[in-house]
Amino acid sequence: MTQQSESTTPRLRPTAPSEHPTALRPLGETRSWPRTFADRLTAPLPGVKAFARFAREGAVRPDREGLEDIPQLPFEPGPLPHVTASGIAVTWVGHASWVLRIGGLTVLTDPVWSRKILGIPARITPAGVAWAALPPVDAVVISHNHYDHLDAPTLKRLPRQTPVFVPAGLGRWFRRRRFTCVTELDWWEAAELGGVRFDFVPAHHWSKRTLTDTCRSLWGGWVLTDDADRKVYFAGDTGYGHWFAEIGGRHPGIDLAMLPIGAYDPRWWLSDVHCDPEEAVRAVADLGAARLAPMHWATFLLSAEPVLEPLTRVRKAWADAGRDRGDLWDLPVGASRVLVGA
Repeated sequence: MTQQSESTTPRLRPTAPSEHPTALRPLGETRSWPRTFADRLTAPLPGVKAFARFAREGAVRPDREGLEDIPQLPFEPGPLPHVTASGIAVTWVGHASWVLRIGGLTVLTDPVWSRKILGIPARITPAGVAWAALPPVDAVVISHNHYDHLDAPTLKRLPRQTPVFVPAGLGRWFRRRRFTCVTELDWWEAAELGGVRFDFVPAHHWSKRTLTDTCRSLWGGWVLTDDADRKVYFAGDTGYGHWFAEIGGRHPGIDLAMLPIGAYDPRWWLSDVHCDPEEAVRAVADLGAARLAPMHWATFLLSAEPVLEPLTRVRKAWADAGRDRGDLWDLPVGASRVLVGA
């Protein structure tokens, strides 16, 4: 295992609050939401012409040459690092799933331990942490309801009293499965658990899980802040755009940004909803973040780029931007890093 200590133009931009909110929402609050969040889209969803073009020239998987690097994908599972209540540690399980220890809590992000999810081939790297090796899970954060981020078989393994933090409109899905502490938040809202603040922030994406629920729930990322004001930003799934600068402005001093770098080809089809590696590096600058931990690659084959290309491109973009190599936490699946010091 690797464990180290660190030394398309938006079309429909919604109006956001002008100041960082100070009031915290109660945990487990039951709320009413709009029937649709389609007004939060920052680009139109693909129409008939886009689908026709994709049918003519699109590709949903890498070609044979692009698949040849699968045996070389970085996979270094190991025991979770020791971290005190004042420390922060991240372990990449794969895709958008992380074990995040912050403020004495163990938090899972978009947990997907399943080998296979609906509609795509089986994962090409195993989960980097065995489920039995997890400490007690104190909370779960969900970015949106797509199957590669909201996995029912994995969530079924959790005790039903586990606190879950979800986008507006997604709480009913969890309550139907008998979760008892479900906190739904709108963009720029926050709640607190065990001294850690959970802020829900915007993303350039969308939501859909069935044929009839397009944009019925919201999508976004999470900024987690401990009592020493150290911040970890989990972006979920997002394209590049104006939200990154606003998130950085409202949450200055982000210590670590966990950003997607894969599932970007063909660009004309996916640029509105998935960052490419160069955009992820630009997003770090927009956020004012100190470090980048890339994710959303090396796990599921969602698009046409070669499987190792996101890693090589993000490393080059980071170097081209003049950033310190030690601040690029390009972890193998299963590896961890510990953020030391306040």
